[in-house]
Amino acid sequence: MTRAASGYRPLLRTPGAAAFFLTAAIGRVGIAMTGLGLVWLLHDRTGSYATAGLAAAGFALAEALVGPQLARLIDRFGQTRVLPFYLVAHGAAVVVVLVSTTPGVAIVAATCAGAVVPQLGALSAARWAHLLRDERADELPSAFSLESLANATGFLLGPVLVTALGATGNTTLASAIAAALIVGGGAALAAQRRTAPGPARETHQGSARGERSSLLRPAFLLLALLNLAIGLYFGTMGVAVTAFAVGHEMPGVATPIIAAGSLSALLSGWLYGLRRHPMPARRQLVVATAYLTVTALLLPLAPSAAWLGAAMVFTEAAVPPTLVLLTVLTERAVRPSALTQAFTWNNSASAAGSALAASLAGHAADTWGASAALAQAPLAGLLLLALAVVLHRAARRAR
Repeated sequence: MTRAASGYRPLLRTPGAAAFFLTAAIGRVGIAMTGLGLVWLLHDRTGSYATAGLAAAGFALAEALVGPQLARLIDRFGQTRVLPFYLVAHGAAVVVVLVSTTPGVAIVAATCAGAVVPQLGALSAARWAHLLRDERADELPSAFSLESLANATGFLLGPVLVTALGATGNTTLASAIAAALIVGGGAALAAQRRTAPGPARETHQGSARGERSSLLRPAFLLLALLNLAIGLYFGTMGVAVTAFAVGHEMPGVATPIIAAGSLSALLSGWLYGLRRHPMPARRQLVVATAYLTVTALLLPLAPSAAWLGAAMVFTEAAVPPTLVLLTVLTERAVRPSALTQAFTWNNSASAAGSALAASLAGHAADTWGASAALAQAPLAGLLLLALAVVLHRAARRAR
């Protein structure tokens, strides 16, 4: 048996695991398509990037703010009971966007669609924790590596599909496909009752006070800040690489640079999940964030596209292990009755950091150039490293 088989095949052979993993992965492609799809759709209809940007921003902001509240209901009443209602509401909101004739209605409907978009990644991760927590807890890092790979693949395929359809004038079809993937994948996930965690209200751990105390623990708050910091890195790179390519009058090189970094991340995440790591997860996090910080120092020094591409390959290799470790530590830091909420709050924190960094990087690129924008990446790495060290020391003091 190959190393890859020994790492991932036993997980996917767990009864019901392959089914929920694949259906959630399909739905995540739709989620990755939606924001960009709204931009293509509304710009095609109105000719205004401002309108398109407002719709996409409304979707993202509502998802970040409302998502954890919906996750709380899912933790309390169960995925199979609550998820169908969200899917119907999301599908209806997207239909309103597609048939709307005024920009205002489209923006409001897009915001509503973001408020009820299902957090399929968090739901899938919660199922892995439910299946493996007791007797196979040492396999959770490999399971979360699979989740990281599914997420990265979705956010590679989704934007490519939207761009291909939008460039050929099929903007309505792009948004319709995105909604169909989300609703279809989510419905298939909701139908799989055997692997779903039980409702928290049916366990002695499910009280509202217990959930709140679990989410207010210092360890989880530090993990949320770490997710915000990794979001700062994500938001910086999306803007800074584009600014670098345009500033060097080679806008076409942005795509291969980003693709090289994404492929490096996919390979790194796959390799990380193949083996068990004897080093404690908190210490691994310190090592991973230190590596990211050091390699990110190469980014603002890039004199050419080749240099920047190579630096991206090295730096992005640290991202999947970091995300997996943050997920593993979150699973350990909160009660099972609040796990979906915790994962969703982490996603919201990362999204907030990404939005803030994108704005700051854009301002830096306009004022001082692309190198200044790229300099935000090692700063985000330093914040990650500092928080990881605090988390590690706090755990040592607790012991």
